Amino acid sequence: MSLVQNFPFFNIIMCLAGGVTCSVLRGKYARRLTMGLLTVILCMSASVLAFVFRSGESYTFMMGHFPAPWGNEIRVGILEALMAVFFSLIMILSILGGGKYILSDIIETKQNLFYVLINLMMSSLLALIYTNDLFTAYVFIEINTIAAGGLILIRDTGHTLVAATKYMIMSLIGSGLILIGLSMLYGITGHLLMSNIHESVIQINANGQYTIPLTVIIVFICVGLAIKSALFPFHSWLPDAYSYGTAASSAILSSLVSKSYIFLLIKIFYRVIGLDIIMHYHVENILFIFAILGMILGSISAIHQMDIRRMIAFSSVAQIGYIYMGIGLDTEAGILAALFHVISHAASKSLLFISARGLSEVSGNSKLFPDLKGAGYRNIIAGIGFSTGALSMIGIPLFAGFTSKVYFALATLESSPFKLWTAMIALAISTVLNAVYFLHTVLTIYTPINKTDRIGFRAKRQFTLAILLFVLLNLFLGIGSNLVWQTIQLGTDMFI
Repeated sequence: MSLVQNFPFFNIIMCLAGGVTCSVLRGKYARRLTMGLLTVILCMSASVLAFVFRSGESYTFMMGHFPAPWGNEIRVGILEALMAVFFSLIMILSILGGGKYILSDIIETKQNLFYVLINLMMSSLLALIYTNDLFTAYVFIEINTIAAGGLILIRDTGHTLVAATKYMIMSLIGSGLILIGLSMLYGITGHLLMSNIHESVIQINANGQYTIPLTVIIVFICVGLAIKSALFPFHSWLPDAYSYGTAASSAILSSLVSKSYIFLLIKIFYRVIGLDIIMHYHVENILFIFAILGMILGSISAIHQMDIRRMIAFSSVAQIGYIYMGIGLDTEAGILAALFHVISHAASKSLLFISARGLSEVSGNSKLFPDLKGAGYRNIIAGIGFSTGALSMIGIPLFAGFTSKVYFALATLESSPFKLWTAMIALAISTVLNAVYFLHTVLTIYTPINKTDRIGFRAKRQFTLAILLFVLLNLFLGIGSNLVWQTIQLGTDMFI
């Protein structure tokens, strides 16, 4: 085994060790250590992606080199490595763009704790991407939950206390359902490794055994992950959780956390239960219905918001609906479109939250639309960033969101007539609704109310760099999407 094949395991352990180390450092040193680790992880993940690209096949890594059932393993292919690269990049840019607000929103004695949570969060994201063991997946689901709750609460205001409480209640319900489902699955199969469970489930289903327990298992796991990823109608915790944290926390929670649970759900569908069995129980049809409702009702809720942060948060409900719609189409093209949207939405939503905080900063720290008039002139770079993210969400050509919607539209052509027309109509309605609230916001921030609005605000270099890199990433996903699409396609063939 070559050194590069050890990198995914090293990355997970490095983040855990980084979290422990940050707990005894001062805030600025914890920040430097965290940014250094994330940069190393990005480079190592890129090396892993290049390795599996050249080898043309996935590989497994046994932690401690103990085979099951005593040990567990991770599985690495093109798709996993690609997700690790993008997750690392977006994590770095979110912290870079929100760095100034971390200093102002979090008291000095808790700033190192923020980076402890970031390291724990990154380790859990990587583990959920790479793990081939369901018990390990559950352990890191809980680490992810605790870290996410801490990232919401660390700003330490009344709003964040309520938001964190809502998040923890809903998230722990989801975790409980997942744990019950995994325990029952272990009970009927006797395995924890995904590949071994898959073989047992196929045999159990072929023999007609454990039909009711298997149905309960699928329901519990799907509902649990749907709650944790905020699929409509399980999204009640999302608006507050995304709205009231510091800018970096909102960017990370909205762009990465829910996506890791969706990625785990896809792994369970393909590698654990089996897509044929999932389709036999019509799970994808139920997810499709909830996804369509989320796409439309999430956008309608966004239109009624007067706070820019809550508007962006409700937009996430609609965008998560897009991803589940792709999964619900029960076609390979639908899964590919969903995976592409995981990346494109993450790049756009982080950009929107970071930019919105910059606009609020020059508007007396108000997040209300009447107070944001002219903010695009007062903070030029934030205005550019928000406009780019908004145009992407609407689906304007050259931006990431447009490419996602094209891929979704093409994927519907391979589905049943009912799903084809339902998805096409929902895409059209959702796009119009997206345009209503995002264009309204863009017009608001570029509507000057007096001459001083023409005076530019000098943004910090790190904020400017992060926004520009987010904009370039968005354009790359729009213009160079074919390269990413082909990589996802190759990765999916290897993944399945």
